[in-house]
Amino acid sequence: MKNVTDSFVSLGHWPSAGSFGFNTDILATNLINLSVVLGVLVFFGKGVLSDLLDNRKQRILNTIRNSEELRGGAIEQLEKARTRLRKVEMEADQFRVNGYSEIERERLNFINSTSKTLKQLENYKNETINFEQQRAINQVRQRVFQQALQGALGTLSSCLNNELHLRTIRANIGILGAITD
Repeated sequence: MKNVTDSFVSLGHWPSAGSFGFNTDILATNLINLSVVLGVLVFFGKGVLSDLLDNRKQRILNTIRNSEELRGGAIEQLEKARTRLRKVEMEADQFRVNGYSEIERERLNFINSTSKTLKQLENYKNETINFEQQRAINQVRQRVFQQALQGALGTLSSCLNNELHLRTIRANIGILGAITD
């Protein structure tokens, strides 16, 4: 500051001016004025400018720090999401494999169950057919036996008279008596 005031004092002693007064040389006065303004600005504005620059620097550093923290959080979330995605993909693959296995198992169970049911139905059908055949055979036997019996009775009653009838009865009784002894 002392240099600035010395320059003002020394300007007053210029030989062309002769004494203290106003300098009307515009170029010389503008340079002096500019240097005075710049000197005052530098001297008084240095602290304000320094504070402004420090604040700006702190805001930039805080912004960078926050950005780094957000970046770190985003990377962490991305890794978690990737881990969850891999886990879900593995579970989906496992469900898919288990689903296919379950479907195949159910298909085989269904085929086996249907095969058993068909075999049982075939057995029931065969048993029903055999039963109906036996029943039909028994009915035919009964009819044949009844017809043979009726025919034999008819033949016997027409051929036998009382004497022949009595001899046949005695012969049968004799055969029965020989069997029981």
